[in-house]
Amino acid sequence: MANPPLENLLFKVPQMDCAAEEQLVRMQLSSSADVKRLAFDLPQRTVVITHTGSSAAIEHLMHELNLGASLVERSQIDELEPGTDEDRQRKFLIIVLLINATLFAVELTTGIVASSMGLVADSLDMLADALVYGMSLFAVGKALQYKKRVARISGYFQLGLAVFGLVEVVRRFLGAGDEPSFALMIGISLLALAGNVASLLVLQRAANHEVHMKASWIFTTNDVLVNIGVIVAGVLVFMTGSKIPDLLVGAVVFCLVANGAFRILKLAR
Repeated sequence: MANPPLENLLFKVPQMDCAAEEQLVRMQLSSSADVKRLAFDLPQRTVVITHTGSSAAIEHLMHELNLGASLVERSQIDELEPGTDEDRQRKFLIIVLLINATLFAVELTTGIVASSMGLVADSLDMLADALVYGMSLFAVGKALQYKKRVARISGYFQLGLAVFGLVEVVRRFLGAGDEPSFALMIGISLLALAGNVASLLVLQRAANHEVHMKASWIFTTNDVLVNIGVIVAGVLVFMTGSKIPDLLVGAVVFCLVANGAFRILKLAR
């Protein structure tokens, strides 16, 4: 019996701007047995999906993610290219997961000690990335419903933390809480910035061996902007003696974390 024909579908995904969203795409497409290979290019925000069967079904799965995916090219191929090293891929993802989880613990602890909502919010941004990596790694080889259950738990947990953070921002804006420690805000944000660069370097090293693990400076863009935001807020706290800059940064980041949680929950439906 002849093998079914293979086809490459090139999707442009404008909102796939970091490796966490790459993992969301992987989880979404894991529900289709027709998908044979994924090749990501984060700098170009594209993914090539090698599949058999109906391309319409693949398009539907991509559109469900609400990342702005659009099919820009399709081509028939004769056979798959040589396989990738999945164990090596897993090792690099575990390293990045550990970096994000460690920075979450450090930033959360120091954020509480420093009375800084900016640091606490940044820690949850790190946690959000760690949860997505953890979901992807923990659910490998499991049934689709099991993967969705893990995603649902992670999404609700992340959303709960974001809502709690926003409530705390409002409470402090109304007068509760002390002025944050600008020195800790700046120092720990610089440490987090170094952690993001370390994650980038790990993924770039992976990209030398796995095309679909390719990453670029785009991977750290959002996290770096958050780090810079907290640093700027720390400087403004020092200059003005006000906690408002810290609260504003915290509120923005908590909203970003909540948005990520809604994406995960939509994926887990």
